[in-house]
Amino acid sequence: MRHRCRYFSVAQNNWNARKGLVLGVYESEEEDDSLHLTESAAGVNRVLSGKLTELLKISGPGLKKGKSRIFYGLHEDFPCIAVVGLGRNSLGVCGTEYWDTCKENIRAAIAGGCRVLQNHVLTHIEVDGCNDSQSAAEGAVLGLFTYDDLKTKKKTRVTTQLHGSGCVSGWEKGVLYGEGQNLARYLMEAPANHVTPSVFADTITNRLAPYADHVIVHKRSQEWIEEQQMGAFLSVSKGSEEPPVFLELHYNGCPDNAQCPLLLVGKGITFDSGGISLKPPSGMDAMRADMGGAATVCSAIITAAALNLPINIIGLAPLCENMPSGKANKPGDVVTAKNGKTIQVDNTDAEGRLILADALCYAHSFNPRAIVNAATLTGAMDVALGSAATGVFTNSDWLWEQLHKASVVTGDRVWRMPLFQHYTRQVTDCQLADLNNVGKYSRSGGACTAAAFLREFVTAPHWAHLDIAGVMTNKDEVPYLKKGMSGRPTRTLVEFAAGLSYRLLPK
Repeated sequence: MRHRCRYFSVAQNNWNARKGLVLGVYESEEEDDSLHLTESAAGVNRVLSGKLTELLKISGPGLKKGKSRIFYGLHEDFPCIAVVGLGRNSLGVCGTEYWDTCKENIRAAIAGGCRVLQNHVLTHIEVDGCNDSQSAAEGAVLGLFTYDDLKTKKKTRVTTQLHGSGCVSGWEKGVLYGEGQNLARYLMEAPANHVTPSVFADTITNRLAPYADHVIVHKRSQEWIEEQQMGAFLSVSKGSEEPPVFLELHYNGCPDNAQCPLLLVGKGITFDSGGISLKPPSGMDAMRADMGGAATVCSAIITAAALNLPINIIGLAPLCENMPSGKANKPGDVVTAKNGKTIQVDNTDAEGRLILADALCYAHSFNPRAIVNAATLTGAMDVALGSAATGVFTNSDWLWEQLHKASVVTGDRVWRMPLFQHYTRQVTDCQLADLNNVGKYSRSGGACTAAAFLREFVTAPHWAHLDIAGVMTNKDEVPYLKKGMSGRPTRTLVEFAAGLSYRLLPK
C-alpha cells in the first residue's frame, strides 16, 4: 500500500536527490551588523538577483561567528541553503591561542552548516571553500562523522564536494586529513569486543591495501614478541585471553633515500581495565579508546600514503589488552624490558609505559632520525591541560618547533611539558629493580614521571612523547567534533610529517 501523503510541490518528490549548499559570510571589520559574502556566496547572490543578502538583512541581526541561518526554496538546485558565520576575515595566527583563528572559524562554521543540512535528510552537500578549501573540507568531513555501525537507525550518509571555483587540491587534501582523523575516531569509538588487537591490525592492513606498492605491513605474533625479549610488553598481555600483536608499518614515500627519517610509535591497549589495580567502574567503558596512540599513528601513516608524501615513515603499534586474571601482573612484580633494564611494577594500571618501553627499544634498531610516540598515557595529563592541547615531552628543541608549527596550522594544539632530571630520580629510586613504573611520590607530577620513565628507553637525540589522554574525548570543546572519541592529534601528526618531507632532518 502507498502511504497517503500530500506534496506541496513536484520538487518535494525528488527531495533526497537534490542537494544542499553551505555558504559563508564574514563579520564586518567595523562595529556594525553588516556582512561580507565570500566569493562563492556572492556568486550565488548574483544568480538570485540579490535575494540572499535581502533575506539575511531581514531575518535578524548580523550573523555572528559559528551561527547559521537556513533558507528554503531560494535556488532551483538547492532546496536548503545554510549560511554560516565565519567571524572576521582579517584574523590570522593568534599569539595567545597558538592557532590560526580564521582556519578554526571556518572548520567550526562549515561543520555546523553541514550538520544542519544532514538533519534535513539531504544526501549531498556542496560546500563554500571560504577562501581556504582545506579547512572547509576538514570541517565538513569531521563535522559529519558519526559512529552508528551497531545501531539499527543510522544517520543520513552525506557526500560533500567543493562548490564553485575554489582550490580543488586544497579541498582534496582537507578531505584526506579529515578522513584520517575519522578513521582514528572510528577505531577509538568501537567497542573493545569489536576491535581486539587482531581486528585492529587487520583493519589497518585492509586500509593500507591500496598503497601496497609502497607500504609493507608486518603483523608480528606473540612468538616473535618473545623472540625479541620484550618482557615488559608480554607482562601486560599475559592477563588477557586475547593474544598480543605487534603491528609494524613501513611507508616508503621516498625510495631514493634509504634512511628512515621518521619513526612513529603508538600505544595500543585495546581495553584497559587497570589489571589487578582495577579501575573504578564509572567511566571504564572509555578505556576502549586506550589504543588512541596506535589509532592516531596508524591513521596518520595511512593519510601520508594517500597524500603520497615524499618521506619514509615506520610505524610501530604494540597491541594487547590489560585485564585482571590469575596470570596478570601483580603489584611488586619485576619484569625485564628488551634493553635489559628491570622494572618494578607497583601499579598495574600504569601499563602503557611498559609496552611503549619495549617498542621504543625496538624503534632504535632502525636508526631513525626522529622518534615520536603517542599514547593516552596518564590521567595526570588530563588534569594538567584538559582537552586544550596535547602534552609534549621532548629532548629536542628542533623537534618541538616542528610539532608546534604543525599544530598551529591544524588548530589541534600541542604544549611543551618539562622533562627534568627531577622526575627521572623519582622513577629510578627503586627498591627492587632499575626502574619503578610509577613515581615515588605517587600522583604528583604523574605525566612528567611517566615521560621520565620512557626517556630511560631512548637514546635518539630527537625524540618526543605525546601524552594524548586529555584530548582523547570531546564533549563540546572542539565545535567541529561531535561528542565522543576525538581522534586527536592525527591531523597534527600528518601536517608534521608533511612539513618534514620538504626539509632535511638534523643528524
